[in-house]
Amino acid sequence: MAYKRFFAGLLVAIGIIGIYSFSIDDDIITRIQRQLEKWTDNHPIEKVHLHLDKPYYTAGDDIWFKAYVITGPLHRLQPDSGILNVELIDGQDSIKQSLKLQLKNGLAFGDFALPDTLHEGNYRIRAYTQYMQNYGSEYIFDKAISIGNVITNKVFTKTTFDHAAQNGQNVINTTISYSDINGVAYVGNTVNYTVLLNNAVVTKGKGITDNEGNLHLSFAGDNPALLSRGRIVTGLAISKGNIVHKSTPIRAMAGGADVQFFPEGGNMVNGIATKIAFKAIGTDGLGVDIKGSIVDNAGNKVGTMNTSHLGMGVFEFTPQQGKTYKAEIIYPDGSKSSAGLPKAADKGYVLNVSSPDAQNLQVTVTSKQTGNDFSLVAQSAGKIYYAAKSKPGSNQFSAVVPKNKFPSGIAQFTLFSSTGEPLNERLVFIQNPADRLNLSVTADNQSYSPRQKVKLNIDAKDSEGKAAVGSFSVSVVDETKVPVNENNENNILANLLLTSDLKGYVEQPAYYFNDVNDKTNAELDALMLTQGYRRFEWKNVQSETQSPNRYPRETTFTISGRVTTPSGGPVVNGKVELINFDDGLLKVDAVTDANGRFAFKDIIYADSLKFLIQARTAKNKKDVVIKMDTIPPPPASDYKNTADFDVNTGSSVTAYAQNNKQLYFEQMKYGLGNHVISLREVQIREKRNALKHSANLNGPGNADQILLSKDLVNYGCIRLSDCLQGRLLGVLFRNGVPITTRGGGRMLVIIDGMYSDAGFMNSLNINDVQSVEVLRNVGTTGIYGGRGGNGVLIVTTKRGDEPTYYPETFGKGITPYQPKGIYKARTFYSPRYDAKTREKLADLLTTIFWKPDVVTTGGKASMEFNNAGSNGTYRVVIEGVDNEGNIGRQVFRYNVK
Repeated sequence: MAYKRFFAGLLVAIGIIGIYSFSIDDDIITRIQRQLEKWTDNHPIEKVHLHLDKPYYTAGDDIWFKAYVITGPLHRLQPDSGILNVELIDGQDSIKQSLKLQLKNGLAFGDFALPDTLHEGNYRIRAYTQYMQNYGSEYIFDKAISIGNVITNKVFTKTTFDHAAQNGQNVINTTISYSDINGVAYVGNTVNYTVLLNNAVVTKGKGITDNEGNLHLSFAGDNPALLSRGRIVTGLAISKGNIVHKSTPIRAMAGGADVQFFPEGGNMVNGIATKIAFKAIGTDGLGVDIKGSIVDNAGNKVGTMNTSHLGMGVFEFTPQQGKTYKAEIIYPDGSKSSAGLPKAADKGYVLNVSSPDAQNLQVTVTSKQTGNDFSLVAQSAGKIYYAAKSKPGSNQFSAVVPKNKFPSGIAQFTLFSSTGEPLNERLVFIQNPADRLNLSVTADNQSYSPRQKVKLNIDAKDSEGKAAVGSFSVSVVDETKVPVNENNENNILANLLLTSDLKGYVEQPAYYFNDVNDKTNAELDALMLTQGYRRFEWKNVQSETQSPNRYPRETTFTISGRVTTPSGGPVVNGKVELINFDDGLLKVDAVTDANGRFAFKDIIYADSLKFLIQARTAKNKKDVVIKMDTIPPPPASDYKNTADFDVNTGSSVTAYAQNNKQLYFEQMKYGLGNHVISLREVQIREKRNALKHSANLNGPGNADQILLSKDLVNYGCIRLSDCLQGRLLGVLFRNGVPITTRGGGRMLVIIDGMYSDAGFMNSLNINDVQSVEVLRNVGTTGIYGGRGGNGVLIVTTKRGDEPTYYPETFGKGITPYQPKGIYKARTFYSPRYDAKTREKLADLLTTIFWKPDVVTTGGKASMEFNNAGSNGTYRVVIEGVDNEGNIGRQVFRYNVK
């Protein structure tokens, strides 16, 4: 089916209206096709989508998700990659939790249990295979979510930004309101604040909350980066010695927007009519509605412009030789500015693609120069579906191209010169009904009562009405408690077909798929005109020496490393043994090569499994050094979708969080949920004793990660940094120096309360170290001001009155090794009221039902569950992919009353 579609598209009668058709043997087109096929074979496209059960969460919640990994233009489920990495990352780019899931035919499901001590704020869920790391972080699934906390959180904030001009400069006036969970304002409280950009201090100060609990502060608003990526860290003193830190992302508008113009195909040529797209982006990273006029260098008005959606718009224009043009812009507040249009050339090509009807594309190439042949190629996901060449000596080309020759998604039309140089490029979004999965969801009743059993029926069909066999995930939430903004929602169609192929930030991508009509299609085309394609650059594709992939596909685990002598030389033909630490029953042997390297390949192990690595020389000598290989996760910084971060996370999820607070206390009665507070007296007693000499200004043990002496005794390291390497989340050691993975800056090192450095830290005897506390979150680093912006390592040495831990002696040539293994997903709790159940507990659930492993047999599937005990609108979301790569999504609602 795939090959039929490919060749049908390639050999379409290009000259339906075209001037000149082509032969597949044409030199330029053949060369481009050959190079693109070579690139696609060496660099196959792989994409990940996670279906989440809800759009936001609170501390103590569970995040349930289903993963879909697809490949190629036909969106087939990926059979090759076998391991998927899924990470929960906080707003300061620190990885809080990470999982490895085993993929089976491109599918996996898992969950994150959020502890009730988790700080409220903006988080991200990131998912990627090892292979995807070859192409940078933009190819990785990375979705922003909000997580609130009404359990341990005592301070709630709401922030507003206002722009003002003072003495010719932009100033951002900020108001932060502080209150408790009941809305009672914190009046007369001292607040320290720091304005940060990339963890560098921009300004800081101190204030006191007024009679309404408000803190007013101001800072300069002339740095656009600060207004879109900066943050404000405040410390509110709620009582003596008790300071609560809050981090608020800065999303402020100051002055005019950044307005850019994008001629269709990339060029404006004098005397040739073309479409000009434009985009207005505010300093907060979001689109701004503008209007204005186009005037020439003589001041004559020659056109008008108006945004149609999220700061984007399109107007038609014909530039004239000898003239320059600018846009006179009017902003929503009435302020004005001007911006120059790109300069038009006297020679060149204009590439125009329009959609005269729902079935076809009209492609036109116009030039003011003759004698130069050109070729036009259209590809999607690395496969050519259309190609044509101009008639020799002609300066015009026109063709009608059926849309159904392309798969759904982004098609890239590129105009090449006679020597194969790319001249113009145009992106077009294709909505092809032939590869859209039709999902029908029905219920056995029109409406239901609380706690009543519900039966949902799913009917999956392809575009021809045939039954579709596929894998789906189903989420049911009480929309009354969990309101959803569908334009910002995580959406399988928007992710796999749109944003995964575009450069930069796309605002509200789901909007274009929720209600497909002429208006949304026109707005989607404006997005295509203003957004860049990111899958490859033609110069890389056409290179004869294409670079190999650094990261291979990971189907199973590989445990590898290097064995050296104490002086660093390789141990050749050394004997290496992998031993299961828990029972010693599993033993696998390997032999080192000429460089001392070894590898145990094609193994799978659970997340909790521990190993011992034992190495000997060829003569069975033990005096060797074992160094294990590690592959660090992709950098978590430079997140492109920071504009999706919620400024007021705490207040925006308050209604949902209040319901979850009741659920929390009900779970506490029965010892259920992700709760550590009830065990605090048991858990902390030993730790308090072990950390009693800590100089942590937040209080001993108030850190993002803690290692005690008992965690270090079995590693036999010479330097402390060697013991810590790979064991601290978000921390790397370069030449013994701790470096944050968030921006690469050096972390502050504090030893027994004194500011120190890595050199002194590594001079300590490992046996003298009692604890290492890692501060990465703004709530813990804020008290250290700007010096702690990159994170803090607090090292406490022993005093003699701490608990004593005795090492397990492994001897020379043996090292413990505990890699992250496969996570076994938990099962969603779905109560049945006809059995013995805790009714109040079940009634408070907001995710009523979650099933990630729905398979349609004969195109059909059904499932049963019980409603919760509350009235409301219940929302069902089904997403999935069938065996042919057809993607489907359906939303269904029913009432409970």
